Amino acid sequence: MSSDARPIRVVGISGSLRKGSYNTMALKAAMDLAPEGMTIEAAEIGDLPHYNDDVRLAGYPPEVERFRAQLTAADAILFVTPEYNYSIPGVLKNAIDWASRPPSQPFDNKPVAIMGASMGVLGTARAQYQLRQMLVFLNAFPLNKPEVMIGAAQTKFDASGALTDEATADFIRQLLTALAAWTERLR
Repeated sequence: MSSDARPIRVVGISGSLRKGSYNTMALKAAMDLAPEGMTIEAAEIGDLPHYNDDVRLAGYPPEVERFRAQLTAADAILFVTPEYNYSIPGVLKNAIDWASRPPSQPFDNKPVAIMGASMGVLGTARAQYQLRQMLVFLNAFPLNKPEVMIGAAQTKFDASGALTDEATADFIRQLLTALAAWTERLR
């Protein structure tokens, strides 16, 4: 990022609610590894109610208003998703469904980066590709490369949740540097 560039505010969304989530650990690592001029703040999605359009038509619940405002204020979004049954988790789909409804859905024209962690070898590849399909409909602009799919995550974080694998840290740094450049390009 050039010295005259505006700071980049990123909202990070972990698609896992599990206390010991490797995806939430990866999001925290990204927050620590963000390049100069970028801040990443984590979004809370665990308190969002199940999506119901009758509820939306009566008025967005406060938790949804908070989430939508957080996304709207962001310059870019970082999704960190697990893979459940070859797909994104229901809690992440629920958050996307709430945020994407009118008026002025906050994913429109927004730069997005995706990464994910799993105990398997594919590191959430299928979930990430499915998320990319959704982002097309939402008119978001996902970063194509680098792809960060953290396989065998149980070997890359310590008992306190800190990322210990330097190769993974390098991949995350590369992703965030590319997201910063992508965000600047799209501004």
